[in-house]
Amino acid sequence: MNRTVLMLSLIATLGLAACEPQPPTVVTVPGTTTPGPAGATGATGSTGEQGNTGNTGDTGATGDQGYTGDTGATGEQGEQGNQGNQGNQGEDGDPDPAPAG
Repeated sequence: MNRTVLMLSLIATLGLAACEPQPPTVVTVPGTTTPGPAGATGATGSTGEQGNTGNTGDTGATGDQGYTGDTGATGEQGEQGNQGNQGNQGEDGDPDPAPAG
C-alpha cells in the first residue's frame, strides 16, 4: 500500500507540473495611420511576347443546291442560203436495150 500511495503522488505531481499555466501572450495591434503622399510613377514595363497562333476551325457545312436558272432567249432566224450551181447533164442512154430473158 505504501508503494501505491507513493506512485499515485508521483503521477499527480507530474500531471500538475505539465499543466502549469503559461504567461499570457500579448498581441500588439498597430494603430491607425494616415498614408503619406503617393510616390512617383514607375517606369513602363516592356511589351509582352506575341501569343501563339490559334487552332484552325472546323470545316463548314455544305451549302444548299442553287435554284435552276431561267431559259435563255430564242436566237434570231438565220439568212436564206444561196442557190446551188446547176449540175451537168447526164449521158445519153443505149438506143437498143437487150431483150430480157
